[in-house]
Amino acid sequence: MNKNLPFTAHTKMADVIHMDYRLIPIIGRFGIDYGFGGKTVSEVCEYHSINVWFFLEIVNSYHNQAYFPKKQLQNFSAQLIIQYLCNTHTYYLKTKVPEIEGYIDKMEKNVLEKNVKNIQLLNDFFKEYKTELQNHLEKEEENVFPYIISLERSLEEKIMPVELVERIKKEPIEAYERSHDNVELKLGDLKNLIMRHLPPVFCKALCQKLLTELFRLEADLEDHARIEEKVLIPKVKLLEQKILEACGTE
Repeated sequence: MNKNLPFTAHTKMADVIHMDYRLIPIIGRFGIDYGFGGKTVSEVCEYHSINVWFFLEIVNSYHNQAYFPKKQLQNFSAQLIIQYLCNTHTYYLKTKVPEIEGYIDKMEKNVLEKNVKNIQLLNDFFKEYKTELQNHLEKEEENVFPYIISLERSLEEKIMPVELVERIKKEPIEAYERSHDNVELKLGDLKNLIMRHLPPVFCKALCQKLLTELFRLEADLEDHARIEEKVLIPKVKLLEQKILEACGTE
């Protein structure tokens, strides 16, 4: 851990949020509740049985885009990384998406008649995006993540199931990497639809809030993808290679 980073094990947890309020949802994904008192990051993580070093790498990388500890993060177990990614998925689907839908619903209820079609277009577009996002996350949780965990477990137990070796050969993580849908692109299209193509709407305050939340979701998704693409996938490639070497089939 870099000693010059803003957040360390000795930082007060409340100070983490004071320094960067954008970390509020990140901290929540670790299952940490408020009421820190004067407890440090280390004390709060210990109370919640959280790996403090993993927590610090995550919050520091979100706080500072220039800091991305790829090698340090790859040293953590795949299961730990996946647990965090799954918690992030839950945040998107249970919190962020419904929040955005709420703004669109309010706009529909308050819009002038001349703008009804425009808001309906916006609503339809976001519904399509929501479906794509759900499909993307479900694919990861139902297919990709279990595969990764089985790789790690296989090496830990020194048992190489034939079907697992066959999957590595026929459907390695590279296949997923090539088809890794860029869900941020469609979100960018949605933002442009609002900013460039929709006529002015009556409910400007709601539209501003909606646009702000879309930007926040986009930034979060970019950080999420960065962890998957620069940490998890390279780690999986190494796991696959080790298993093939152990089986003498590389």
